[in-house]
Amino acid sequence: MTTDILFACTKCDAQFAKWTGRCLECGSWGTVQEAQAHQQSHNSKPAPLTPPSAVVRFSELKSDAHGRFQTGIAELDRVLGGGAVAGSLVLLGGEPGIGKSTLALMLAARASKALYCSAEESTHQVLQHAQRCGVVSSANLFFLNSSSVEEIIATIHAEKPTCAVVDSIQTIATTDATGEKGSVTQVRAATVKLLETAKQTGCAIFIVGHVTKDGAFAGPKTLEHLVDTVLYFEGDSMRDLRILRSVKNRFGATHEIGVFRMTDHGLEEVADPSGILLGPESTTPGSILTCVLEGSRPLLVEIQALVNKTAFGYPERRASGFDVNRLKLLLAVLESHAGLKLGMYDVHVNIVGGIATREPAADLAVALAVASAYKQKTLPHTLAAFGEIDLAGNVRPVPQTKKRLDECSRLGIKRVIVADDKDTKSEGVVKVKNIGELIKQTS
Repeated sequence: MTTDILFACTKCDAQFAKWTGRCLECGSWGTVQEAQAHQQSHNSKPAPLTPPSAVVRFSELKSDAHGRFQTGIAELDRVLGGGAVAGSLVLLGGEPGIGKSTLALMLAARASKALYCSAEESTHQVLQHAQRCGVVSSANLFFLNSSSVEEIIATIHAEKPTCAVVDSIQTIATTDATGEKGSVTQVRAATVKLLETAKQTGCAIFIVGHVTKDGAFAGPKTLEHLVDTVLYFEGDSMRDLRILRSVKNRFGATHEIGVFRMTDHGLEEVADPSGILLGPESTTPGSILTCVLEGSRPLLVEIQALVNKTAFGYPERRASGFDVNRLKLLLAVLESHAGLKLGMYDVHVNIVGGIATREPAADLAVALAVASAYKQKTLPHTLAAFGEIDLAGNVRPVPQTKKRLDECSRLGIKRVIVADDKDTKSEGVVKVKNIGELIKQTS
Protein backbone atom coordinates (compact mmCIF):
# COMPACT_ATOMS: atom_id res chain seq x y z
CA MET A 1 0.00 0.00 0.00
CA THR A 2 1.44 3.39 -1.07
CA THR A 3 0.50 6.81 0.28
CA ASP A 4 0.46 9.99 -1.81
CA ILE A 5 0.47 13.46 -0.29
CA LEU A 6 -2.21 15.86 -1.47
CA PHE A 7 -3.83 18.99 -0.11
CA ALA A 8 -7.55 19.64 0.47
CA CYS A 9 -9.59 22.69 1.41
CA THR A 10 -11.38 22.28 4.73
CA LYS A 11 -14.22 24.54 3.60
CA CYS A 12 -15.17 23.33 0.11
CA ASP A 13 -13.27 19.99 0.05
CA ALA A 14 -11.43 20.89 -3.18
CA GLN A 15 -8.18 18.93 -3.68
CA PHE A 16 -4.83 20.18 -4.99
CA ALA A 17 -1.48 18.60 -5.82
CA LYS A 18 0.45 21.26 -3.90
CA TRP A 19 -0.16 23.67 -1.06
CA THR A 20 -1.59 27.12 -1.79
CA GLY A 21 -2.39 29.91 0.60
CA ARG A 22 -5.78 30.49 -0.98
CA CYS A 23 -8.29 27.92 -2.20
CA LEU A 24 -8.71 28.26 -5.94
CA GLU A 25 -12.31 26.99 -5.78
CA CYS A 26 -14.03 28.92 -2.95
CA GLY A 27 -11.46 31.70 -2.51
CA SER A 28 -10.93 31.14 1.24
CA TRP A 29 -7.55 31.94 2.76
CA GLY A 30 -5.65 29.52 5.01
CA THR A 31 -8.04 26.59 4.54
CA VAL A 32 -5.81 24.33 2.40
CA GLN A 33 -4.26 21.61 4.56
CA GLU A 34 -2.27 18.47 3.99
CA ALA A 35 -4.19 15.23 3.43
CA GLN A 36 -3.27 11.68 2.48
CA ALA A 37 -4.52 9.59 -0.41
CA HIS A 38 -4.04 5.84 -0.27
CA GLN A 39 -3.38 3.87 -3.43
CA GLN A 40 -3.09 0.12 -3.77
CA SER A 41 0.20 -1.18 -5.17
CA HIS A 42 0.29 -3.60 -8.13
CA ASN A 43 1.88 -6.35 -6.01
CA SER A 44 -0.74 -6.26 -3.25
CA LYS A 45 -3.42 -8.92 -3.04
CA PRO A 46 -6.97 -8.03 -4.10
CA ALA A 47 -9.44 -7.32 -1.34
CA PRO A 48 -11.70 -10.22 -0.37
CA LEU A 49 -15.14 -10.26 -1.92
CA THR A 50 -18.04 -9.16 0.27
CA PRO A 51 -20.60 -11.95 0.75
CA PRO A 52 -24.08 -11.20 -0.60
CA SER A 53 -26.82 -10.15 1.77
CA ALA A 54 -30.26 -11.66 2.18
CA VAL A 55 -32.94 -10.25 -0.12
CA VAL A 56 -36.67 -9.90 0.39
CA ARG A 57 -39.37 -10.15 -2.26
CA PHE A 58 -41.47 -7.05 -2.79
CA SER A 59 -44.58 -9.21 -2.69
CA GLU A 60 -43.69 -10.23 0.87
CA LEU A 61 -43.27 -6.66 2.15
CA LYS A 62 -46.02 -5.14 4.28
CA SER A 63 -46.84 -1.46 4.59
CA ASP A 64 -46.45 0.10 8.03
CA ALA A 65 -49.75 1.73 8.94
CA HIS A 66 -48.06 3.74 11.70
CA GLY A 67 -45.27 5.06 9.46
CA ARG A 68 -46.76 8.56 9.20
CA PHE A 69 -47.93 10.80 12.03
CA GLN A 70 -49.57 14.22 12.24
CA THR A 71 -47.35 17.12 13.32
CA GLY A 72 -50.24 19.21 14.67
CA ILE A 73 -49.62 21.89 12.01
CA ALA A 74 -52.10 21.36 9.18
CA GLU A 75 -50.18 23.41 6.61
CA LEU A 76 -46.96 21.53 7.37
CA ASP A 77 -48.75 18.18 7.14
CA ARG A 78 -50.12 19.22 3.76
CA VAL A 79 -46.64 19.99 2.41
CA LEU A 80 -45.18 16.76 3.83
CA GLY A 81 -47.87 14.74 2.06
CA GLY A 82 -50.22 14.02 4.96
CA GLY A 83 -47.85 14.17 7.92
CA ALA A 84 -44.27 13.40 8.88
CA VAL A 85 -42.87 9.95 8.11
CA ALA A 86 -41.19 8.11 10.99
CA GLY A 87 -37.48 7.69 10.34
CA SER A 88 -37.32 10.46 7.74
CA LEU A 89 -34.80 13.29 7.52
CA VAL A 90 -36.32 16.64 6.57
CA LEU A 91 -34.33 19.74 5.61
CA LEU A 92 -35.99 23.09 6.36
CA GLY A 93 -34.26 26.02 4.70
CA GLY A 94 -34.81 29.70 4.14
CA GLU A 95 -33.33 33.16 4.47
CA PRO A 96 -32.41 34.58 7.89
CA GLY A 97 -35.37 35.92 9.82
CA ILE A 98 -37.99 34.25 7.63
CA GLY A 99 -39.34 32.12 10.50
CA LYS A 100 -37.54 28.76 10.28
CA SER A 101 -36.80 28.50 14.00
CA THR A 102 -40.33 29.64 14.86
CA LEU A 103 -41.84 26.89 12.73
CA ALA A 104 -39.40 24.36 14.21
CA LEU A 105 -40.42 25.38 17.75
CA MET A 106 -44.10 25.04 16.86
CA LEU A 107 -43.43 21.58 15.46
CA ALA A 108 -41.51 20.45 18.54
CA ALA A 109 -44.10 21.85 20.97
CA ARG A 110 -47.01 20.01 19.29
CA ALA A 111 -45.30 16.62 18.92
CA SER A 112 -46.09 13.78 21.31
CA LYS A 113 -42.42 13.73 22.38
CA ALA A 114 -39.80 15.99 20.84
CA LEU A 115 -36.14 16.87 21.28
CA TYR A 116 -35.11 20.39 20.29
CA CYS A 117 -31.33 20.69 19.74
CA SER A 118 -29.81 24.13 19.30
CA ALA A 119 -26.18 25.14 18.97
CA GLU A 120 -26.98 28.75 18.04
CA GLU A 121 -28.91 29.84 21.12
CA SER A 122 -28.69 29.10 24.81
CA THR A 123 -31.51 27.57 26.85
CA HIS A 124 -32.62 30.99 28.10
CA GLN A 125 -32.61 32.46 24.57
CA VAL A 126 -34.67 29.58 23.16
CA LEU A 127 -37.16 29.95 26.02
CA GLN A 128 -37.52 33.68 25.31
CA HIS A 129 -38.03 32.95 21.62
CA ALA A 130 -40.72 30.37 22.40
CA GLN A 131 -42.55 32.74 24.77
CA ARG A 132 -42.37 35.61 22.29
CA CYS A 133 -43.83 33.43 19.51
CA GLY A 134 -46.59 32.04 21.68
CA VAL A 135 -45.25 28.48 21.68
CA VAL A 136 -46.80 26.67 24.63
CA SER A 137 -44.32 24.69 26.71
CA SER A 138 -44.96 20.98 26.98
CA ALA A 139 -43.84 18.32 29.42
CA ASN A 140 -42.89 16.16 26.44
CA LEU A 141 -40.60 18.79 24.91
CA PHE A 142 -36.90 18.40 25.77
CA PHE A 143 -34.09 20.82 25.01
CA LEU A 144 -30.43 20.08 24.28
CA ASN A 145 -27.80 22.78 23.90
CA SER A 146 -24.94 21.08 22.07
CA SER A 147 -22.85 21.48 18.93
CA SER A 148 -21.65 17.86 18.91
CA VAL A 149 -23.34 15.47 16.50
CA GLU A 150 -22.30 12.53 18.65
CA GLU A 151 -24.02 14.02 21.72
CA ILE A 152 -27.18 14.71 19.74
CA ILE A 153 -27.29 11.16 18.37
CA ALA A 154 -26.66 9.63 21.79
CA THR A 155 -29.48 11.72 23.29
CA ILE A 156 -31.89 10.62 20.54
CA HIS A 157 -31.06 6.97 21.27
CA ALA A 158 -31.56 7.52 25.00
CA GLU A 159 -34.74 9.64 24.99
CA LYS A 160 -36.42 7.98 21.94
CA PRO A 161 -38.41 11.05 20.82
CA THR A 162 -41.05 10.98 18.09
CA CYS A 163 -39.28 13.81 16.30
CA ALA A 164 -36.10 15.81 16.79
CA VAL A 165 -35.16 19.28 15.57
CA VAL A 166 -31.54 20.31 14.90
CA ASP A 167 -31.12 24.09 14.62
CA SER A 168 -28.97 24.49 12.64
CA ILE A 169 -26.90 22.00 10.63
CA GLN A 170 -24.21 24.64 9.96
CA THR A 171 -23.48 25.09 13.66
CA ILE A 172 -22.81 21.45 14.64
CA ALA A 173 -19.74 19.33 13.98
CA THR A 174 -18.57 15.73 14.16
CA THR A 175 -15.20 14.43 15.31
CA ASP A 176 -15.01 12.09 12.31
CA ALA A 177 -14.57 14.94 9.82
CA THR A 178 -12.06 17.73 9.41
CA GLY A 179 -12.73 21.39 8.82
CA GLU A 180 -14.56 24.12 10.65
CA LYS A 181 -18.28 24.18 11.46
CA GLY A 182 -20.36 24.97 8.42
CA SER A 183 -17.80 23.67 5.95
CA VAL A 184 -18.84 21.23 3.23
CA THR A 185 -17.04 18.32 4.89
CA GLN A 186 -18.64 18.92 8.31
CA VAL A 187 -22.13 19.60 6.98
CA ARG A 188 -22.10 16.48 4.80
CA ALA A 189 -20.68 14.21 7.50
CA ALA A 190 -23.13 15.46 10.14
CA THR A 191 -26.10 15.00 7.81
CA VAL A 192 -25.08 11.43 6.93
CA LYS A 193 -24.86 10.54 10.63
CA LEU A 194 -28.26 12.06 11.36
CA LEU A 195 -29.73 10.17 8.39
CA GLU A 196 -28.43 6.87 9.75
CA THR A 197 -29.83 7.71 13.19
CA ALA A 198 -33.27 8.51 11.75
CA LYS A 199 -33.42 5.15 9.94
CA GLN A 200 -32.20 3.20 12.98
CA THR A 201 -34.46 4.80 15.61
CA GLY A 202 -37.55 5.67 13.57
CA CYS A 203 -37.32 9.25 14.80
CA ALA A 204 -38.30 11.94 12.29
CA ILE A 205 -35.44 14.43 12.30
CA PHE A 206 -35.88 18.00 11.06
CA ILE A 207 -32.69 19.91 10.35
CA VAL A 208 -32.66 23.66 9.80
CA GLY A 209 -30.34 24.88 7.05
CA HIS A 210 -29.26 28.43 6.33
CA VAL A 211 -29.42 29.69 2.77
CA THR A 212 -26.48 31.45 1.16
CA LYS A 213 -26.67 34.66 -0.87
CA ASP A 214 -27.24 32.77 -4.12
CA GLY A 215 -30.20 30.91 -2.63
CA ALA A 216 -28.45 27.56 -2.03
CA PHE A 217 -27.99 25.61 1.17
CA ALA A 218 -24.45 25.96 2.46
CA GLY A 219 -22.52 23.15 0.90
CA PRO A 220 -23.37 24.18 -1.78
CA LYS A 221 -26.58 22.09 -2.13
CA THR A 222 -24.75 19.00 -0.90
CA LEU A 223 -27.59 18.25 1.51
CA GLU A 224 -30.49 18.04 -0.92
CA HIS A 225 -29.59 14.61 -2.30
CA LEU A 226 -28.89 13.21 1.19
CA VAL A 227 -32.17 14.04 2.91
CA ASP A 228 -35.63 12.61 2.27
CA THR A 229 -37.51 15.91 2.06
CA VAL A 230 -36.44 19.47 1.28
CA LEU A 231 -38.68 22.35 2.37
CA TYR A 232 -38.05 26.00 1.54
CA PHE A 233 -39.55 28.73 3.70
CA GLU A 234 -40.14 31.71 1.43
CA GLY A 235 -41.48 35.21 1.87
CA ASP A 236 -40.74 38.90 1.82
CA SER A 237 -39.48 40.31 5.11
CA MET A 238 -41.55 43.44 4.43
CA ARG A 239 -44.75 41.38 4.22
CA ASP A 240 -46.44 39.05 6.67
CA LEU A 241 -47.16 36.21 4.24
CA ARG A 242 -44.90 33.13 4.38
CA ILE A 243 -44.96 30.16 1.99
CA LEU A 244 -43.57 26.74 2.88
CA ARG A 245 -42.71 24.97 -0.38
CA SER A 246 -41.69 21.36 -0.96
CA VAL A 247 -39.01 20.97 -3.65
CA LYS A 248 -38.20 17.33 -2.91
CA ASN A 249 -40.27 14.71 -1.14
CA ARG A 250 -39.66 10.97 -1.27
CA PHE A 251 -42.95 10.33 0.53
CA GLY A 252 -45.31 12.78 -1.16
CA ALA A 253 -45.90 15.29 -3.92
CA THR A 254 -43.32 17.94 -4.73
CA HIS A 255 -43.97 21.67 -5.16
CA GLU A 256 -46.82 21.53 -2.64
CA ILE A 257 -47.17 24.68 -0.54
CA GLY A 258 -48.35 25.65 2.90
CA VAL A 259 -49.29 29.24 3.71
CA PHE A 260 -48.56 31.02 6.99
CA ARG A 261 -48.84 34.57 8.27
CA MET A 262 -46.20 36.10 10.52
CA THR A 263 -47.77 37.99 13.42
CA ASP A 264 -46.58 39.54 16.68
CA HIS A 265 -47.28 36.19 18.34
CA GLY A 266 -45.50 33.96 15.83
CA LEU A 267 -46.73 32.06 12.79
CA GLU A 268 -50.41 31.53 12.06
CA GLU A 269 -51.74 29.03 9.53
CA VAL A 270 -53.71 30.38 6.58
CA ALA A 271 -56.34 27.87 5.50
CA ASP A 272 -57.81 30.16 2.80
CA PRO A 273 -54.94 32.06 1.14
CA SER A 274 -57.10 33.30 -1.74
CA GLY A 275 -59.29 35.12 0.73
CA ILE A 276 -56.42 37.19 2.14
CA LEU A 277 -54.72 37.75 -1.24
CA LEU A 278 -57.78 39.44 -2.72
CA GLY A 279 -57.89 43.11 -1.83
CA PRO A 280 -60.74 45.63 -2.06
CA GLU A 281 -62.60 46.12 -5.33
CA SER A 282 -60.41 47.95 -7.84
CA THR A 283 -61.83 51.01 -9.59
CA THR A 284 -58.80 51.78 -11.77
CA PRO A 285 -57.82 50.30 -15.13
CA GLY A 286 -55.15 47.62 -15.32
CA SER A 287 -56.44 45.21 -12.68
CA ILE A 288 -57.79 41.68 -13.17
CA LEU A 289 -57.96 38.41 -11.23
CA THR A 290 -56.38 35.12 -12.22
CA CYS A 291 -56.12 31.65 -10.71
CA VAL A 292 -52.68 30.06 -10.44
CA LEU A 293 -51.77 26.63 -9.11
CA GLU A 294 -49.15 26.21 -6.40
CA GLY A 295 -48.70 22.47 -6.07
CA SER A 296 -52.26 21.15 -5.90
CA ARG A 297 -53.64 24.35 -4.34
CA PRO A 298 -55.43 26.92 -6.53
CA LEU A 299 -54.78 30.55 -5.55
CA LEU A 300 -56.86 33.47 -6.77
CA VAL A 301 -54.59 36.52 -7.06
CA GLU A 302 -54.87 40.03 -8.46
CA ILE A 303 -52.64 41.15 -11.31
CA GLN A 304 -52.04 44.87 -11.78
CA ALA A 305 -50.53 46.65 -14.78
CA LEU A 306 -49.39 50.23 -15.26
CA VAL A 307 -48.71 51.69 -18.73
CA ASN A 308 -47.36 55.21 -19.13
CA LYS A 309 -45.35 57.22 -21.64
CA THR A 310 -41.62 56.63 -21.37
CA ALA A 311 -39.40 59.55 -20.39
CA PHE A 312 -36.33 57.94 -21.96
CA GLY A 313 -35.43 56.67 -25.38
CA TYR A 314 -35.84 53.04 -24.37
CA PRO A 315 -39.06 51.89 -22.65
CA GLU A 316 -38.82 50.01 -19.36
CA ARG A 317 -40.42 46.63 -18.67
CA ARG A 318 -40.57 45.66 -15.00
CA ALA A 319 -42.41 42.90 -13.18
CA SER A 320 -42.87 41.90 -9.55
CA GLY A 321 -43.91 38.28 -9.04
CA PHE A 322 -43.92 37.58 -12.79
CA ASP A 323 -41.10 36.66 -15.18
CA VAL A 324 -39.98 39.85 -16.91
CA ASN A 325 -38.80 37.92 -19.99
CA ARG A 326 -42.25 36.37 -20.27
CA LEU A 327 -43.72 39.87 -19.99
CA LYS A 328 -41.59 41.08 -22.93
CA LEU A 329 -42.84 38.15 -25.01
CA LEU A 330 -46.48 38.97 -24.20
CA LEU A 331 -45.96 42.64 -25.08
CA ALA A 332 -44.59 41.61 -28.47
CA VAL A 333 -47.66 39.44 -29.05
CA LEU A 334 -49.97 42.32 -28.08
CA GLU A 335 -48.23 44.63 -30.57
CA SER A 336 -48.31 42.11 -33.41
CA HIS A 337 -51.76 40.55 -32.95
CA ALA A 338 -53.80 43.07 -30.93
CA GLY A 339 -52.59 46.34 -32.43
CA LEU A 340 -51.38 47.84 -29.14
CA LYS A 341 -48.53 50.28 -29.86
CA LEU A 342 -46.46 49.78 -26.73
CA GLY A 343 -43.07 50.73 -28.18
CA MET A 344 -43.04 54.16 -26.50
CA TYR A 345 -44.63 53.11 -23.19
CA ASP A 346 -43.19 51.84 -19.93
CA VAL A 347 -45.00 48.71 -18.72
CA HIS A 348 -45.03 47.62 -15.07
CA VAL A 349 -46.74 44.42 -13.84
CA ASN A 350 -47.30 43.41 -10.23
CA ILE A 351 -48.89 40.39 -8.54
CA VAL A 352 -50.52 41.66 -5.35
CA GLY A 353 -49.71 40.03 -2.03
CA GLY A 354 -46.09 39.08 -2.64
CA ILE A 355 -46.97 35.92 -4.59
CA ALA A 356 -44.57 34.96 -7.36
CA THR A 357 -45.50 32.59 -10.17
CA ARG A 358 -43.87 31.30 -13.32
CA GLU A 359 -46.97 29.46 -14.47
CA PRO A 360 -48.04 30.18 -18.09
CA ALA A 361 -51.66 30.22 -16.92
CA ALA A 362 -51.18 33.84 -15.86
CA ASP A 363 -50.41 34.93 -19.45
CA LEU A 364 -54.00 35.78 -20.38
CA ALA A 365 -54.58 37.84 -17.23
CA VAL A 366 -51.32 39.75 -17.66
CA ALA A 367 -52.17 40.55 -21.30
CA LEU A 368 -55.67 41.75 -20.37
CA ALA A 369 -54.31 43.86 -17.51
CA VAL A 370 -51.82 45.56 -19.85
CA ALA A 371 -54.54 46.15 -22.47
CA SER A 372 -56.85 47.56 -19.79
CA ALA A 373 -54.19 49.98 -18.56
CA TYR A 374 -53.26 50.98 -22.11
CA LYS A 375 -56.87 51.69 -23.16
CA GLN A 376 -57.84 53.11 -19.73
CA LYS A 377 -60.82 50.75 -19.44
CA THR A 378 -61.72 49.32 -16.03
CA LEU A 379 -62.43 45.60 -15.89
CA PRO A 380 -65.13 44.18 -13.57
CA HIS A 381 -63.88 43.01 -10.18
CA THR A 382 -65.90 39.80 -10.60
CA LEU A 383 -63.96 38.87 -13.76
CA ALA A 384 -61.06 36.41 -13.83
CA ALA A 385 -58.95 34.99 -16.65
CA PHE A 386 -56.37 32.28 -17.06
CA GLY A 387 -54.73 30.67 -20.09
CA GLU A 388 -51.43 30.35 -21.90
CA ILE A 389 -50.66 32.59 -24.88
CA ASP A 390 -48.40 31.39 -27.69
CA LEU A 391 -46.44 33.51 -30.18
CA ALA A 392 -49.34 33.47 -32.65
CA GLY A 393 -51.62 35.05 -30.06
CA ASN A 394 -53.65 31.88 -29.56
CA VAL A 395 -54.99 31.14 -26.09
CA ARG A 396 -54.18 27.59 -25.03
CA PRO A 397 -55.83 25.58 -22.23
CA VAL A 398 -53.96 24.95 -18.99
CA PRO A 399 -54.03 21.96 -16.60
CA GLN A 400 -56.54 21.60 -13.76
CA THR A 401 -59.09 23.93 -15.38
CA LYS A 402 -62.00 22.54 -13.35
CA LYS A 403 -60.18 23.04 -10.06
CA ARG A 404 -59.45 26.66 -10.99
CA LEU A 405 -63.06 27.27 -11.99
CA ASP A 406 -64.29 25.79 -8.71
CA GLU A 407 -62.01 28.18 -6.77
CA CYS A 408 -63.30 31.13 -8.78
CA SER A 409 -66.90 30.08 -8.15
CA ARG A 410 -66.25 29.66 -4.42
CA LEU A 411 -65.04 33.24 -4.15
CA GLY A 412 -67.93 34.76 -6.08
CA ILE A 413 -66.37 35.26 -9.52
CA LYS A 414 -69.22 35.58 -12.04
CA ARG A 415 -67.30 35.44 -15.33
CA VAL A 416 -64.09 33.58 -16.18
CA ILE A 417 -62.26 33.92 -19.50
CA VAL A 418 -60.51 30.68 -20.53
CA ALA A 419 -59.21 28.99 -23.66
CA ASP A 420 -61.68 27.46 -26.11
CA ASP A 421 -61.70 23.88 -24.84
CA LYS A 422 -64.58 21.50 -25.60
CA ASP A 423 -64.06 19.74 -22.25
CA THR A 424 -64.68 22.92 -20.28
CA LYS A 425 -68.36 23.31 -19.46
CA SER A 426 -69.40 25.64 -16.67
CA GLU A 427 -71.76 28.54 -16.08
CA GLY A 428 -70.23 31.97 -16.53
CA VAL A 429 -67.29 30.73 -18.63
CA VAL A 430 -66.25 32.80 -21.66
CA LYS A 431 -64.15 30.87 -24.17
CA VAL A 432 -61.66 32.65 -26.45
CA LYS A 433 -59.34 31.44 -29.19
CA ASN A 434 -57.10 34.45 -29.80
CA ILE A 435 -56.01 37.31 -27.56
CA GLY A 436 -56.13 39.80 -30.46
CA GLU A 437 -59.75 39.00 -31.25
CA LEU A 438 -60.71 39.29 -27.57
CA ILE A 439 -59.14 42.74 -27.15
CA LYS A 440 -60.63 44.05 -30.40
CA GLN A 441 -64.11 42.82 -29.38
CA THR A 442 -63.92 44.54 -26.00
CA SER A 443 -62.56 47.84 -27.38
